[in-house]
Amino acid sequence: MTPHRIVPIASASLATAALLCALTACSKPQPPDKERPVEPQATQLRDAIQQPIEQAKSTENAVDEAAQQQRAAIEAAGG
Repeated sequence: MTPHRIVPIASASLATAALLCALTACSKPQPPDKERPVEPQATQLRDAIQQPIEQAKSTENAVDEAAQQQRAAIEAAGG
């Protein structure tokens, strides 16, 4: 095997690889197949956080109404 035969083959394949890389880098990016909406991922976490807050708000309203009724009863009793 003679060394001068290997060098042209190696340089030709190296040149071909460089050419392919250059052509690939210059091509336009492919557009996405279809635009699809993003799936909500934090829905369960948000619901788990909001549930006790909403429950506390409804409890606060019930307590405020009961306090108002108690004040009205005291005023009606002459207090």
